[in-house]
Amino acid sequence: MSYEIEIGWRYLYRGHRSRGSALGFILSLVIAAAAAGVFFAIDPGGAALIAMIAGVIGVIVFALLHFLSVFTTVSVLGVVLGVTALTVVLAVTSGFQQQFREKVLGVNAHILVMKNTADFDDYREKEAIALGVDPDVLAVQPFVFVEMLVTRGKGELAGVAIKGIEPERVKGVLDLHKHMIEGSVDALAERPDDGSPPPIILGRELAKKIKATMGDEVTVVSPLSHIDVNRWAPTGKPPKTKRFRVAGIFYAGFDEYDRRLMYIHLRDAQDLLEQGDVVMGIEMRVRDVGRAREIADKLDVALGGAPFIVQDWRELNKNLFTALTLQKIALLIVLTLIIGVAAFNLVSALTMMVIDKTRAIAILKSMGASAAGVSHVFHFVGLCIGVAGTVAGLGLGLIVCEAIERYGFRLDPKVYLIDQLPIESSGLEVALIGGITMVIAFLATIVPARRAAALSPVDGLRYD
Repeated sequence: MSYEIEIGWRYLYRGHRSRGSALGFILSLVIAAAAAGVFFAIDPGGAALIAMIAGVIGVIVFALLHFLSVFTTVSVLGVVLGVTALTVVLAVTSGFQQQFREKVLGVNAHILVMKNTADFDDYREKEAIALGVDPDVLAVQPFVFVEMLVTRGKGELAGVAIKGIEPERVKGVLDLHKHMIEGSVDALAERPDDGSPPPIILGRELAKKIKATMGDEVTVVSPLSHIDVNRWAPTGKPPKTKRFRVAGIFYAGFDEYDRRLMYIHLRDAQDLLEQGDVVMGIEMRVRDVGRAREIADKLDVALGGAPFIVQDWRELNKNLFTALTLQKIALLIVLTLIIGVAAFNLVSALTMMVIDKTRAIAILKSMGASAAGVSHVFHFVGLCIGVAGTVAGLGLGLIVCEAIERYGFRLDPKVYLIDQLPIESSGLEVALIGGITMVIAFLATIVPARRAAALSPVDGLRYD
């Protein structure tokens, strides 16, 4: 062990161990273990969660006090709290990104092909082109998407988005069947011969809104079907209406879909629009969603560009994912400032240590220690504080993340679009946090280390 490390450790070490810190450590460990046992094995309640986190914090505090001075412990705790906050917040923002991605891809395709004119009747030919454009294209289906009104009984009226699909092929393109809580997607393939209404599938929140249950009949109204859209003048006909039977209810966990979306057979949607065998577009699933943009570009070339529009799932939800990414970057910057504040505590601790050890530094230099060696002593001390704070902070942050995920904080889906606080810890982000903290800790040691290195042995021993 070089003398810089040995001296640095002596400056960090408390010198004598406190019985009170040992008792506090044992008590905190017992509280944390008991609360964790209750939380993970019996009841993930709020009281057990708070007791477990408080116990873990107590374990960290008393363990530091047992070995380090109070001033050094305060410096380490500043880093711990900053790293913990950054770890938890980044896990939450990553969780939102992951959840939104899963929800969006759950009831939406990876790639959409649409036509900017209302005569997309050659969709079977375009489907063949889409299937052959890349080996990663798994399935294709046509669809119709239109805004309409739905009503059941008196007063139960809602604006909805109706999507016409082919039930025989939809499982290859969408994950709708995984979100069904009543009925099945296959029910859309049933074509009643007795004149009864055709089947329809709707979201759980929409079903609650219009008070519809399995087997109930609902009426879909096409509000613009009596308007000539070329002249925006009445045609003299009443609005087109059609009755359907509720054959399935899904719950995607994404409020925008659960509250507004309905699925019917493609032929029923075409009948509502009264435009013949015309669709709005075709949608595709690919093996690797990361290649969706690349495959979309290849398909755009194969289709010859305009009037066809090819979009991947990221482009379709660009505003949502851009907002989430910007929010994550902003939070990373803001919360890094917390670690910056902790760095000021570290600078203060090291500066006070330099002042306190002036005589010892002077003696070291008079014995032949170089300025660089003295500087390395305080770099080592600062980095030890940074390492201790980073390791403890990451550990505490990951424990908090696991506890939050286990607890399942409920959210208002009308505000946050999802119903539970999501957590997604990433090894890359944990490494990023650790790297940022260590860089800040090293930078905080520069000024005190240079001050110690510049100290003259004569000045340090003048009054001794």
